[in-house]
Amino acid sequence: MNRRENLKLLFTGSLASGLFMTGCGPEAPKEIAHAPTIGEGTKWGRTPEEMIRNAELEAEVFFREDEMKKLNYLVDVIIPKDDVSGSATEAGVPDFIEFIVKDMPYYKTPMRGGLMWLDTEAEDRFGKPFMEASEDQRIEIIDDIAYPDKAKPEMSRGVKFFNTLRNLTSTGFFTSQEGFKDLDYKGNRPNVWDGVPDEVMAKHGFKLEEKYIPLYMNPDTRSTLAQWDDEGNLIG
Repeated sequence: MNRRENLKLLFTGSLASGLFMTGCGPEAPKEIAHAPTIGEGTKWGRTPEEMIRNAELEAEVFFREDEMKKLNYLVDVIIPKDDVSGSATEAGVPDFIEFIVKDMPYYKTPMRGGLMWLDTEAEDRFGKPFMEASEDQRIEIIDDIAYPDKAKPEMSRGVKFFNTLRNLTSTGFFTSQEGFKDLDYKGNRPNVWDGVPDEVMAKHGFKLEEKYIPLYMNPDTRSTLAQWDDEGNLIG
C-alpha cells in the first residue's frame, strides 16, 4: 500500500480548512529554511505566557522509553522514508506527538492505552510483546486496524487508536520541513523579476544601458537601496 501518497491526498485536500486536528498543529514557519521549535520565544509570535508553558511542557516527559520505541516504529510504518523526503521519525514526529499529548492531556489515555493494546494483541496472537514480534507479525496486526472499513468489530479499539495515531503522524509530518519537501510546498516567496523583456523595450524605442544591468538584474542585491550622487547619478 502507498501510505504516503494516500496521506498526501488527504492532507492536501484539507489545507483549505486547516490541519487534520484543528488548532493543534505547530505554527506555520515564516521561512521555509527554518521551522519553529519549542522555546524560541516571541520570534515566532509567542507570548511570554506561552513561552513559559512551552518550557514546562518540554521539561515534562510522558512516553516511557518502551512506548517511545513503539511510537518510533509505528510512525515510520505510516510514513516511511522514500526518495523524496525522510521518514516520520526523521521529521521529528514522535517529539511532536509527545508535545501534543502533554499540551492536550485528553490524548494521554487513548495513546497510552493504544500502545498497551498492541502488546496485548501481540501476546494473544504470538505469545510475545509487540516489539518482540517479527516484522511480518507486527504488520499483520497493523493491517487489521489500519483499514476501518475492513476491520473486524473486535478490532475497534485498535482501529480507534490507529486512526488517532495516523492523524497525529500526518499532522506532525506535513507541518515539518520533511513534509514541506514531500508536498513541494513553496509558500510565499518573492519572484525574481528580470525586467521588461528586450523585445518590448525595443518596440518602444528603449534599451537598458549595459552598465546598469549588473546593478538592476542581480538577484543577490535586489533588497539593497539604490544610492545617488549629488548630481543624480546612480552610484550603487
